[in-house]
Amino acid sequence: MITVPGYRFSRRHAFLLGLFMGQARLAAAQPVGSAQAPAWPLRPVRIIVPFAAGGPVEVPARGLAEYLSQRLGQPFIVETRPGAGGALGVQLTVQSTDQHTLVLTTGSVGILPALQKNPGFDPIRDLNAISLVSETALAFNVRADSRITSLADLIRQAKASPGRISFGSSGVGTTSHLVGELLKDRAGIDLLHVPFRGTGQGLASLLNGDVDILVTDASVPVPHVREGRLRVLGVTTEARIASLPDVPAVAEILPGFALPLWFGLFGPNNLPPGVPQRLALELEPLRVGSDLARRMEAGGSRLLLTGPDSLAARVATEVPMWREIIRAANITPE
Repeated sequence: MITVPGYRFSRRHAFLLGLFMGQARLAAAQPVGSAQAPAWPLRPVRIIVPFAAGGPVEVPARGLAEYLSQRLGQPFIVETRPGAGGALGVQLTVQSTDQHTLVLTTGSVGILPALQKNPGFDPIRDLNAISLVSETALAFNVRADSRITSLADLIRQAKASPGRISFGSSGVGTTSHLVGELLKDRAGIDLLHVPFRGTGQGLASLLNGDVDILVTDASVPVPHVREGRLRVLGVTTEARIASLPDVPAVAEILPGFALPLWFGLFGPNNLPPGVPQRLALELEPLRVGSDLARRMEAGGSRLLLTGPDSLAARVATEVPMWREIIRAANITPE
């Protein structure tokens, strides 16, 4: 049985969580204005987005960059550096020596060490947690005329015909793929995985009837639901979301199933002491009522900006969880 956040972990996992949280608290204890925390930034700051331009990470990245540029007196510049499933941009960050490079990435940062034999970084050892930025639900989508009418119906049909129902994702080892594998494990069903080269290709195949289910960011189906072309069986947050209020959370059918897609802001370990805490404090006012918060909510996301500890805890929890999911799904690291 695959475990998810809130379930029991081994002593080693608890140790890693305690170590990572302890590092965040130690940094927080350093007074920002002291000799241990020099004036920062001293030059323009790069925020690396490790995915192709135009993706969902760019919206919060550009919003944070604009705000921090105004608050801290230096330009914050968003730089897209896609490659290796998001690993390249993280590698560039952990290898940077200028103390002025950050990375805004997704929960894939905890997946890559289990998916790639050498991703070029250890997310617990090499990254300095600054803040969880946002989270959004993933959605299990079917065509509006699908014979699968609900999540419970999907489970019933899949148990009756193992391996006959297909689910699509944006690629092998992506969050959308692994959430589908987690559903298979938790529900005790067998689905046929069909990987696509991105969400666009998968959506076209779903609408054409080539795949039965597609797992996507919850913002993707909203316009198609309104047009009567898609139906959403469930979302992966703990509760229902505002943009799809009539869609149940998967947890309503499978208690404890909560695995949203999240974005986090990190720096390398060479950031001056106190800088992560200062950045988190500077960003706090954006959380409620800001233009960025409204834009994120309109797209089905929730702006969090909860600081270093929550991000450190999320990473330390998910790294072993993803290893277990990937092992159980028999996905071989590349």
